[in-house]
Parts: sequence; C-alpha cells; structure tokens
Amino acid sequence: MGFDALFLRCLVRELSEELAGARIEKIGQPARGTVVLTVRGRGRRELLIGGSSGAPRIHFTDADFEKPQEPPMFCMLLRKHLTGARILEVTMPATDRVLLLRLAAPGMFGEGEERGLALEFIGHAANAILTDGGGIITDCLYRTGSAEDSRALQPGMRYRLPPMQDKRDLLTMTDGEIDAAAAAFDPGRPTDRQVLESFLGISPPVARELAYRSAGGGVAAQLRWLRDTVLAGGEPYLLSGEDGAPLEFSYIPLLQYGRGFGLTKFESFSALLDAFYAKKDAAERRRRRSGELRKAAGSAKNRVSRRLEAQRQELLDTQNRDWLRQCGDIITANLHTMKKGQRELTAEDFYREDGGTRTIPLDPLKSPQQNAAAYYKDYTRAKSASAHLTDQIASGESELAYLESVLEEIDRAETEQDLVEIRAELEQSGYLRPQKQGRRPARRPAQPMRFCSSAGLLIRAGRNNTQNDALTLRDSAKTDLWLHASKLHGAHVVVSCQGGPPDSRSVAEAAAIAAFYSQGRGATRVPVDITEVRQIKKPSGGRPGSVIYHTYRTVMAAPDEALVERLRVK
Repeated sequence: MGFDALFLRCLVRELSEELAGARIEKIGQPARGTVVLTVRGRGRRELLIGGSSGAPRIHFTDADFEKPQEPPMFCMLLRKHLTGARILEVTMPATDRVLLLRLAAPGMFGEGEERGLALEFIGHAANAILTDGGGIITDCLYRTGSAEDSRALQPGMRYRLPPMQDKRDLLTMTDGEIDAAAAAFDPGRPTDRQVLESFLGISPPVARELAYRSAGGGVAAQLRWLRDTVLAGGEPYLLSGEDGAPLEFSYIPLLQYGRGFGLTKFESFSALLDAFYAKKDAAERRRRRSGELRKAAGSAKNRVSRRLEAQRQELLDTQNRDWLRQCGDIITANLHTMKKGQRELTAEDFYREDGGTRTIPLDPLKSPQQNAAAYYKDYTRAKSASAHLTDQIASGESELAYLESVLEEIDRAETEQDLVEIRAELEQSGYLRPQKQGRRPARRPAQPMRFCSSAGLLIRAGRNNTQNDALTLRDSAKTDLWLHASKLHGAHVVVSCQGGPPDSRSVAEAAAIAAFYSQGRGATRVPVDITEVRQIKKPSGGRPGSVIYHTYRTVMAAPDEALVERLRVK
C-alpha cells in the first residue's frame, strides 16, 4: 500500500493542526493492534492508531468501534497515564514512518508530568511505545527484542529511534543534488528500482509512478516535482478498480494505471484512509472473531455430510430386499428336494416371467429350513432399515441445511454482537460448549437490521436464525409482508405494512435487501419469495430459522449493496 514515509509526512501536517494542544479524553483498544484516542481540540475527534495486520496507520476516523468485554492491559496502562493529558507537540523525525507525541499528563497527585508516545508504522503492524519524560519505556503495544539488543522495546529500557537507512532524504535535497542523483542512474536498469534504492520513504507505487511519468527522460524533473508536492502537503487520492473497489491511495494522482481505473480526490487524508480501510478492517475483524464458529459449524457440517453419504449407500443396499424374500420363498417351495450341507440351490424361479432358474447361495452348516429363515430375517431387517434410514436421512438433511444456514449467517455477520448471538445459537444447539460467563456483563440482544423504504415503510431483516424466528413468528403483524431468497439460506425480511398494502417500490427495495442478505449476494439476480406473515409456519421440531409456506409469489431482485446502505437506518 501507499503508506510510506512521504505519505505520513503529508498526513502529519494535517493531523498536527488538530492534535497540537488537544486533550485526550478517552482511550480504547477495540482490537489487539488497534488503539483509539478520543481527543478534544478544535472539536471532538477519534484518532485511530494501528489497524489490522498488514495495514499500520494513523488517522482521524468516524467509524464506530465496539468495546471489548474486558479492556486489554496496555489499554488500562494508557488510561492510567494519559487520560486527561494534553498533546504538546507532534513531530516526525527524519527516519522512516515514526511519529513522536510529547504530552503533559496530569500525574498521580494532579501535578503535570511529561510523557511520550512513540508511534511506529514499520513492518506489518503499528506499534505504540509509552515513555516517561526521560525517554524510558513504560510499556509497548508489542514488545520486541531482549535486554541484550541495542534497540529492544521492553519496559525499563531507553527508547531509541529505528536505525537510519543508507538512503538520501529527497525532501532536504537541492535541485542540483537531485539532478546529480538522477544523472547517476543506470539507463539499463528499471527507474523505479533505482528510485527505491536511492531515496528514503518512497513506496513502490510512487516509484513506479515516477518511472511512468519520466518515460523517455526527465527523472530529475519528476523527483523535484515529488519533493515540492510533499513539502506543500500533498493531496489525498484514492485509486479504484473497474468494479469500484478501492485499490490504492496516495498523496499524488496515480496515472500509471490508465483510464479504466477511477481516481477520487478526498477532502482530507484521514477521510481517505477511513474510506479505504473501513470495509477491509470490518472484514478482517469478522474473519478473526468468526474463526472458531466457522470451524465448529464446518466440522459439524462435514460430519453430517459423511454420515448422510454412508446412510444413503446403506439405503441403496436395502433396495434388493425383495430378492431376499423371493429367495426364502423359492427355498421353502423346494425343501423336499434339499439336504443339509448344500452350498447352493438351483431351482425354478417362479418370479420370472420367462420361467428361468435361480441359483441361491446356501449356508452348508444350516438346514434347508434354517436357510429359508435366514433369508426371511435378512428381508425383514432390510425392510426395517429402509424405513429407519429414510427417517435418519431426512433428519440429517435438515441438520445439514441448518448448518449451512449458520455458515451463511457467519459470512454476513456485521458486528461482534452478531457473532456472540451466533455462538449462543450453536451452544444451544449443542455444537459448542457453553463458555464460562464469570463476571462478564450481560449484553443486550442485538435487534434486527432496520431499513426505511423510499415510501417511509419500516423494513426489518434478521441477523441470524434466532432473530429470523423472533422477527417472523413473534414480532410482526400477520398482515405484514414476508420475503426470503427462494431456496437459499438468508435473512427473513419483513415489511411493516401498517394495515394496508405496501407500494410496489417498497416491495422491490425489500426484495433487494432479501437478495443481498442471502447466499445469492454475489449473483446479479436472485429469486425472492414473497408472502404474508400469516402464511409462515414453523415445522414440527424445526431447527432455528426453518419455516414452511405454500402460498407465495416469486420476483427477481438484484442484491444492490448501495441501495441497501442508502435505506439502512443507523
């Protein structure tokens, strides 16, 4: 990504204007590598530090973060030392992606004491290092090294900046120095590679952009342009793919990708980063938190699938039971011709229309009567097994469908509370062992997702199977409209009709919501069944989320994410 030292330099210029003199009001740590400071300066803002693995960064954010049930130890330490602290200065040393915050903290007895917060955005994860006024480390978000290392990040050791790279700082070079450096480039080697090797803080996308712009000559001019752009503060740009998905961000317009890609200029670098990482971070948090649930449901699904396969094969084997009964009849009809010790009987097969013969294997240790009885017994056992297996297979198919619906709802979980409720559902169904609650505060159950149609009608959608049951069977009027993706796992969607028929546009919007929150989300068109809530019934012994209905109509709907987000009630 484009979060290089030059991007950080542009970002710091923007952040320092609001952070200088601001006071830290709250501190949170919603995830292992993410710290959020609530600061009040010109206004009240949330400052995000860290982010998901592989995306270290810092910026103001408008995102909502769920509080963990128990704050991590590092969060508690920051709260102890920095709550109420005033940010005196924000500096960026001439190294690589490091910010230094100098703070005036209240102190234990109300007296001011100086503190430092070093923020490093190097490698795959951001690190935050809390120091005292003398630069001694109090603790770190990530501890590294040992006491023998010259730059260990451990409590009690002195904080030292990362070692300087053996490259030149483009921002401090004169025009003549830049011209000389560019003249020394080897024309036989890629320009972007030589830019990366020669100058500090330039990312590969920016190096490729300079090479693209300087094709045919003019490397020095492009380097001078880059220097002047960064010193002037740069401009926040987002590069999007042909499908509109964000691909890259930078402090300069990236032209190397051609016309098929979109380039959007943002009002601030924080807004740029917030937009770029919002969906990525949410997806990463869900993936991490849903791992145990997905593993439990997936393992159970595999077990059920294997059991079903064996039962279907066993049922197939029972289909020849009539042959067993016929063998018993033929043996019984020929008892007078048989003797004990025979290994087989070849006799007229009176079940064949052509009057042929049948050769029947016999147990030589049994009498003719015992052989006939054995065939009748095998027939009776196969007949009973067929009925039993048919019931077992139906039950297994129901269980398999339920587990597939759980996996689907894990995929569309949007918040930590969604996953908490899915876990409770799996615990109640016996697929997970209940967690020990301890002293953890009870969470209020999440409510169904709410939307408002263009005509002002309330549309609700269940987040999981438990919510689907409650929404459809308990919390909706019988005359409300019910929608669900046809023959696909997904959310139950209910339109509150307020006693009258809903307008066609509201129905179409509700169908789009049902299509989006279903297994068919990736398709262009999804069939959606529509009926009144009064038509929905719970099958006897049905699992969570399972319903039956017979009177309905089906429409085709596009799972339009933009429409869904526009109608959502925050």
